[in-house]
Amino acid sequence: MKPDLLFSDALKLERPNAFHVMLKPAGPSCNLNCTYCYYLEKRKLYPQVKDFRMSEELLENFIRQFIEAHQIPVVTFTWQGGEPTLMGLDFFRNVVKLQKKYSGGKNIENAFQTNGTRLNDDWCKYFTDNNILVGISIDGAEHNHDRYRKTFSGGSTFERVMKGIEMLHKNKVEFNTLSAVNNYNVHYATETYRFLKKIGSGFLQFLPVVERITINPEDEKLKLIAPVHGNAAKVTEWSVGSKDFGQFLITIFDEWVRNDVARYYVQIFDVTLANYVGENPGICVFNETCGDALVMEHNGDLYSCDHFVYPEYFLGNILEMPLIDLVKLQRQFDFGIDKRNKLPRYCLQCDVRYACHGECPKHRFILTPDGKPGLNYLCEGYKMFFKHVEPYMDYMAKELKNKRPPANVMSWIRNKENQVIKPVMPERNDPCPCGSVKKFKNCCMGKPMYNI
Repeated sequence: MKPDLLFSDALKLERPNAFHVMLKPAGPSCNLNCTYCYYLEKRKLYPQVKDFRMSEELLENFIRQFIEAHQIPVVTFTWQGGEPTLMGLDFFRNVVKLQKKYSGGKNIENAFQTNGTRLNDDWCKYFTDNNILVGISIDGAEHNHDRYRKTFSGGSTFERVMKGIEMLHKNKVEFNTLSAVNNYNVHYATETYRFLKKIGSGFLQFLPVVERITINPEDEKLKLIAPVHGNAAKVTEWSVGSKDFGQFLITIFDEWVRNDVARYYVQIFDVTLANYVGENPGICVFNETCGDALVMEHNGDLYSCDHFVYPEYFLGNILEMPLIDLVKLQRQFDFGIDKRNKLPRYCLQCDVRYACHGECPKHRFILTPDGKPGLNYLCEGYKMFFKHVEPYMDYMAKELKNKRPPANVMSWIRNKENQVIKPVMPERNDPCPCGSVKKFKNCCMGKPMYNI
């Protein structure tokens, strides 16, 4: 390394050509009108556009550039919206053809996030035939889900989502769930967790709803704003409270860690354990830095992040500048490194910083106890959660270090609490309790401990 090379430049040079782009082929278009959606109003960024639809020319251009830009053997495409199914099946059949055309020997994977209301046998066959990971947006049981996830006429969407999930089960399509935690369903943690397990979700994501709305909105401008826009804003009524969110996570964790480790996967629990043992957590909000998870609009416009689709974070268009050059712009690097460099001293001295790293910069709009800006709105809740889980994380980390399954924590807890341990026989298709990630029937079923 040259002696005069700046530290930030050194970090930049070390970054591999591996990054994530969330694709919005239908832009902000959606068949639902969820109250808390931060993306529907992005239409205002494109006032002249009536039909938000990615062209075939742009699709091919992006697929070629995205695959070529990666220096890793597996390349993952992520399709979101709005609602991506509005593009129609033919569009996504063409996606697979183009990925095969430009794969260059790399393995191609696809993740598809949908509200589930438009799924049918044809969609499910497409998912199965192409081994596509499906994520369903659902906020819990009917009263929780319908609180904010409504049609444009204000009607219920729950039954339509459940019919979509029935189609997935019918066609044997595995799916994950993403649940937005808001000021209402945050008070139904146990009910929500058990409901999501009941409908067949094996991997659960809980996304806290935190939005600020400008106090003096202008019709032609975005109303939901980012921290960069100053303090002339208030937290929306549907946003989750910090302490409420912390208690929500604690309630679910306490049930999961006693009964469901290695049977059901909750993203934030996995991420916390990864950070606890010093591994990469795998998601940007709990990583030390960010900047490698961008978003591309229907017309090829690239922005720094899905939560920062604002003019200030516009990087350029891939039809005018190569994707890899946009990703490596200095201001995008600065955006990512600022996640660490702009943490207030209060955060730097925090004893759970290892797990949080300040969470998402989008939520850093309150003051620290000593009056400094840049504290995360959810700080108090995260502190509650991370402090609560430490003894369990410590035990699971030691099990991993000794090459034993973290699921042993369940027996440890029961023994510690003087509970009688009753062996629970998993179903054939359940995840194996040994922690291998295989199905029970393909792993430990039939071994002596289960010959009962």
